Amino acid sequence: MTRADRFAPAACPTLVVKIGSALLVTPDGHVRRDWLAGVVANLAERHAAGQKIIVVSSGAIALGARRLGLPGGGRASLEDAQAAAATGQIALSHCWAELLGSHDLTAAQMLLTLDDLEDRRRYLNASATFGRLLALGVVPVVNENDTVATEEIRFGDNDRLAARVAQAAGAHGVILLSDVDGLYTANPQRDPSATLIEEVPSLDASVMAMADTGSASGMGSGGMVAKLLAAKIAHAGGAHLAIVGGKQDDPLGAFARTHRGTVFPAPARSGARKGWLKGRLTAKGRIVVDAGAAKALTGGASLLPAGATGVEGGFRRGDVIDIVADGHAIARGLSEYDAEEAALIAGKRSGDLAAVLGHAPRAVLVHRDHMVLL
Repeated sequence: MTRADRFAPAACPTLVVKIGSALLVTPDGHVRRDWLAGVVANLAERHAAGQKIIVVSSGAIALGARRLGLPGGGRASLEDAQAAAATGQIALSHCWAELLGSHDLTAAQMLLTLDDLEDRRRYLNASATFGRLLALGVVPVVNENDTVATEEIRFGDNDRLAARVAQAAGAHGVILLSDVDGLYTANPQRDPSATLIEEVPSLDASVMAMADTGSASGMGSGGMVAKLLAAKIAHAGGAHLAIVGGKQDDPLGAFARTHRGTVFPAPARSGARKGWLKGRLTAKGRIVVDAGAAKALTGGASLLPAGATGVEGGFRRGDVIDIVADGHAIARGLSEYDAEEAALIAGKRSGDLAAVLGHAPRAVLVHRDHMVLL
């Protein structure tokens, strides 16, 4: 199987395709309609071949900024971005509905915030909506709800949103159409000797060091770092991810023919709850552990109070927390205790917990069945 074959209808029953602002919108704020029509034609071919399609489309802020005459592409302030998004989203949705409709495909708009996919109940609601729409043959067109999102509760880029949507929809692949061809050994705009990396078997520190945080066009909000973080989220849900250059006509078809791009093959799928945990972008607090506990966790053990050295944050029982060793999050899970009780029993042996808390306690801080290693 070639790299591109992982994303073909036969191997990838459900595909998420993300399109960035720099590809969809011209510098003066107009939709690249002819280019987009070619992308939609390819999506229609895939749909006819049995592949379920979800589109994550940027462009609302860029389109709205032109209509409102806002400086800085509508990103000069949070208020400008919200106003531009509210104005541009109507035009963006109309364009997608019209082009998909020309191929007898029905579009559905879904606007999501970070909390919609971080809160477990709302995540399951979104998952059910995706499932029903796809079963009906509809093409969901997703964007972050920038009209209400704030700096504190937002994805901030549609790369990670696309990967999180893939988790919620149970997708098997994510293609990020970008203004760059993929991951290079260095920033190709600054280093002409940089070479394209065709496949990345694992996302270790050396790979992350190759990324650049900048958005080449100035219209988007992501960068290569966001795309690598998206790959990590996609992997948590068992989905392959590809970064593919989108500047040419028919970029999805070109990828299928030439395989040019960077592919991040996914490991085996984990359970749905653990995939949700691993793909989260936020946590309510942290428990710091010693080296012995860190080693035990990597061996599949639960987190016992004796291995905890510190508690941070105001979490409650059932909240998602990070488990930290040597300054780095090594695991994430659902806390069995409120932060106040966790702090009281940190470092204590199991036989001492009842005396400290005054009641019969749970034996672990985080159970292995509700924990994922990062």
